[in-house]
Amino acid sequence: MASFVKAMDDLPLIVKIILALPMIDIIWVIYRIIKSASKESVFGLILGVILLIVGLPFLWLVDIITLIVSNKVLWVD
Repeated sequence: MASFVKAMDDLPLIVKIILALPMIDIIWVIYRIIKSASKESVFGLILGVILLIVGLPFLWLVDIITLIVSNKVLWVD
């Protein structure tokens, strides 16, 4: 799991932004869930599953903005 998180963190910025586009953004939701699981964060896991169900319509925009500003996806961990 940690290798997936590290691989996603090491991607070039343009690839991260492409993965944040609508319909492909589910990859970042899975990234958040795996990152929380590797840190054993129960709150992060629950929030990740909730975002998987209800957060996809607007989350892509938040991801693109935070990637452009800070080169990281916004998350609680």
